[in-house]
Amino acid sequence: MAAAEKSSIGLDSNVAGALAYAIGWVTGLAFLLTERKNPFVRFHALQSTFAFGALSVAWMVSLSIPVFGWLLGFLIILPASVVLWLFMMFKAYQGERYKLPVFGDMAEQRI
Repeated sequence: MAAAEKSSIGLDSNVAGALAYAIGWVTGLAFLLTERKNPFVRFHALQSTFAFGALSVAWMVSLSIPVFGWLLGFLIILPASVVLWLFMMFKAYQGERYKLPVFGDMAEQRI
């Protein structure tokens, strides 16, 4: 299990993996820059950076479109982001290397 290992900053791998999702792509990028040796944490940091980076771009684009874009942003993108955020933090904390369909493959190729 990944939880038995430690990250470069001394946290258990499952805690560091979950924290990589804490503030979306920002903490994903921070863990990616600080974590050098633990592939579990690097995977979750990369996946967080890719997935929440894409969602942030989608959010900004949707808000630039009056009415329909706002509805799309607030009724679909925002709730989907919150659900994904909680789900991925839970999976990482459980020590699972859960791969999202597109972003998980991208992260796995770059570890």
